[in-house]
Amino acid sequence: MERPKSDFLKQLNNGLGSHQDKESILLEYESHIDEILLESSDCSTEEEVWERIVSRLGSPAEIADMWKEELSVTPSNMKWLFILLNIVFFGSGSILTLAHNLFEWSWLSALWGHLTSLPTLIAVLYLFFWALLGYEIGKGFGFGGRTLLRKTFLLSLIPNLLLMILIVFEIIPHAWFAPLLTKTFIIACIIFTIILYPVSWIGYRWGRKASI
Repeated sequence: MERPKSDFLKQLNNGLGSHQDKESILLEYESHIDEILLESSDCSTEEEVWERIVSRLGSPAEIADMWKEELSVTPSNMKWLFILLNIVFFGSGSILTLAHNLFEWSWLSALWGHLTSLPTLIAVLYLFFWALLGYEIGKGFGFGGRTLLRKTFLLSLIPNLLLMILIVFEIIPHAWFAPLLTKTFIIACIIFTIILYPVSWIGYRWGRKASI
């Protein structure tokens, strides 16, 4: 039953043409075909095996077209999109913090009170942002997105580290973040920062599977 596998990979190889990640894509699909072959002991003919492979993965032509289409989303655009989103997230928080401490607006004080009472929810949403970053890179660039994930992660992390430095050296007064800035919250922030990349990596692996 190896013939359906070799025919499928040969057609996919031809369909991908000079795609920059051709070898990685072929290896990825070969591993998935091997999994399907292990589950196809009930198939009595090579045609049945072929149909099962195509029903699970799509035809070689469809797969090749999908990967060619994804080249239109450049790694650079994807990277800077997430970096911009992270800057917007931190910029919005900084503006809110500054306004709360400079202006005595009742509605702003009420908003600040609600936000500082939900640190766990904010942290979970932020973790979701990093998981989404990994997922979109994995889905958009597949096996070849690992380097892009690392670069995007490191650049996106700059605002986080900058804020920590400003707080640790009290360039930003600790009182500005009351009652949020407690020892428990600081420890939680350190732990969350450590697990950001693993969360992004899990999202990347999930997105890579979704692309197939």
